[in-house]
Amino acid sequence: MTAVALTPGMAALALFGAFFVLLVARVPVAFALGLACLPILLIEPRLSPMMLFNETFKAYNSFILLAVPFFLLTANLMNIGGITERMVRLSRTMVGNFPGALAQINVLLSVFFAGISGSSTADAASQSKIFIEAQVKEGYGLSFSIAITAVSAVLAVIIPPSILMIVWGGVISTSIGAMYLAGIIPGLLIALAQMATVHVYAKIYNYPVYPRATLREFFQSAWDSLPALFTPFIIVGGILLGWFTATESAAIAVLYAAGLSIFVYREMDMKQLYNALSETGKLSAVALFCVGTASAFGWLLAYYQIPKALLANVSTWGMGITGVGFFIAFCFLVVGCFLDAIPAIIIVGTILQPLAASVNMHPIHFAIIGIVSLAFGLVTPPYGLCLMISCAVAKVPLKFALKDTLIMLVPMLLMLAAIIIFPEIPLILPKLVAPELLK
Repeated sequence: MTAVALTPGMAALALFGAFFVLLVARVPVAFALGLACLPILLIEPRLSPMMLFNETFKAYNSFILLAVPFFLLTANLMNIGGITERMVRLSRTMVGNFPGALAQINVLLSVFFAGISGSSTADAASQSKIFIEAQVKEGYGLSFSIAITAVSAVLAVIIPPSILMIVWGGVISTSIGAMYLAGIIPGLLIALAQMATVHVYAKIYNYPVYPRATLREFFQSAWDSLPALFTPFIIVGGILLGWFTATESAAIAVLYAAGLSIFVYREMDMKQLYNALSETGKLSAVALFCVGTASAFGWLLAYYQIPKALLANVSTWGMGITGVGFFIAFCFLVVGCFLDAIPAIIIVGTILQPLAASVNMHPIHFAIIGIVSLAFGLVTPPYGLCLMISCAVAKVPLKFALKDTLIMLVPMLLMLAAIIIFPEIPLILPKLVAPELLK
């Protein structure tokens, strides 16, 4: 590289300093990322402010990113087309007799929802409207109700299909099919940890239990929900069998959800379809604008070789694969408190990738550690988007539900530690089902 005006340290200080100043000033993250680039582009004689626009728009020239609006639209179609309602009924027949029945249904519905939508924010928004008020009416604490709704929503980006896995695969060139398989067991383990937490709360506070459903009620609900339950098999199976790419699978999910809502369940009209399309457009614009400005920010990091400089000392610490795994998780957990998951993947994921490779950590293991850690960032302040959404629906400040949220994060963090210590947890399914994807 030719000589540059700033050293990596000076460039990093300018970039991250400007970014955090803008965050403190309450500038939206997407704008803060772009504006933080401008001082560098003005100072460096070989660059110009036009680079910001060039790199931002270059990021959108990606076929794989089309999956983001498609999966968001799938989630919106589910909510208005009767799919979510049927999933609730099925969940009730399965776990309604467990202690803390309605909260258990909340978690199980998140598992089902995760297998279809891939969007935690859409999950948090829809389930907050369904469960928070209903749980309070049944005697659950408001703080608990908000917390369990928010933390269960993070399953949508861990259990496939996942928008974060789509972005990770596009940015870090990792097999999306392998990540989909690798996310299943970690996602289910985290869901079990959440259900165990609900069980403990229910025993302490004597939360209500529903009568056990009969086998007939279960099979009726399962039959009614069966078309919707096929969605994750169509999406993941289609990718593994080579029928379509990850982006095409997202489009198939939209067509399938629309078909169920209009022709099978017959609960969606043209006005509701328009509302779903409008809401998807707004959410997609926010998410993808973050991708563009984060890509420009990441391009400057690469231009000044900042990742190499940051990791120069870390590589001398002599950490093994487990130590590096915990270090990666720590970095993503901290960054997730301040930054949306998509730009965090683009910026931090690319910085940490060489470190993971230096200890021969499998790229899929690295991806799952990063995605699970960033998923937890969706409920940790000050950013905590899922927690913010749930609190907004409940009309309370973020700090109101913070204590219960942090308590619920403890068993989830233990599951993250297990994923780091035992790489076979995420890797076992890809090895059994599609070992060629791990090469």
